[in-house]
Amino acid sequence: MTDADIDLSDIPEITPEMFAKGIVRRGLKPITKRQLTLRLDSDVIEWFKGQGNGYQTRMNALLRAYMEEHKKAVGARQG
Repeated sequence: MTDADIDLSDIPEITPEMFAKGIVRRGLKPITKRQLTLRLDSDVIEWFKGQGNGYQTRMNALLRAYMEEHKKAVGARQG
């Protein structure tokens, strides 16, 4: 059987919220958080807030995922 033969129609697509939760729950060690003042575009803030409670955690998770991928890319170029 090839990948193309697998019926995935009953499996929901991964939403950005599911992605963020997966990043947060993947066994990361607790990291001390610091408060900071950050200016973001109003539409970005409203969009995240519109996703419900935990929007700051999701924003942090997406920033962390970006940071980790960037570190991998830089490491691959240097290594």
